[in-house]
Amino acid sequence: MSENAKIVMETVRAADHDRYVSALYAPEDKRDALFSLYAFNAEISGIRDRIREALPGEVRLQWWRDVIAAEDDGAGVGHPVADALKATISAHRLPKLAFDNMLEARIFDLYDDPMPSRIDLEGYCGETAAALIQLAAMVLDPVEAPRFSELAGRAGCAQAMTGLLLLLPQHRKRGQCFVPADILAAAGSSPEEFVAGDGGLGAERAVAAMIALAREHLAAFEGGASALPVSLRPAFLPLALSRAYLSKMESSRHSPLSGATRLSAWRRHWLLLRCATRGWPDA
Repeated sequence: MSENAKIVMETVRAADHDRYVSALYAPEDKRDALFSLYAFNAEISGIRDRIREALPGEVRLQWWRDVIAAEDDGAGVGHPVADALKATISAHRLPKLAFDNMLEARIFDLYDDPMPSRIDLEGYCGETAAALIQLAAMVLDPVEAPRFSELAGRAGCAQAMTGLLLLLPQHRKRGQCFVPADILAAAGSSPEEFVAGDGGLGAERAVAAMIALAREHLAAFEGGASALPVSLRPAFLPLALSRAYLSKMESSRHSPLSGATRLSAWRRHWLLLRCATRGWPDA
């Protein structure tokens, strides 16, 4: 393994351990490409945590746009993740538009504007988590991947919504609201109320509605997951944890409003191993 490949792999292991473990279930000759996708995702999803103002974040996202859009002349840009990603895009003929859409969606992360509606949230999840699953599937099996693009959409929504619920304490602390305004209104709350103090009863109802929405997408995924070929399983593997996280969040002792919801390392590894070797149980 080259030094750059090691750096990319370690980036994923440090920033996104569940996807790191998932990639290890892929064939050895596919792992570097998956690590490059996941390291890129870690880089752009973590920009908000590394900046104090939105403009430098937009500049960083634009840098990634320019790097990806540039024609490959064989020369690297000197950034291990960027160089690995460009090689993956070229080798697997991945659509650059998917990356551009992903970067565009991540602009939302840089600001504190509330998520307008459920449709906007599902669009955001589709351009981020779902797109990442589909790109990983194209790396693993480009022949089978297109057949499961709709399933990737459902999987991405379920996974991303679960992830947003896990990050809820962090988002609320900085005044950021990913819970759609229409869901908040139906729950008797507002973006301003939701991020302030304990959020009140409206916040609890809004969280319950978000969990229900994530479960709706998860059930739709699980309803078709038995058809997934073994070759594509690693792309969907991080979703193996979603049901356990959502179930734990429904307990009053583990509400996302009161603190981070966690699963032990052994349980996460067991869930990933079970789905990697047996597939998903029938919904």
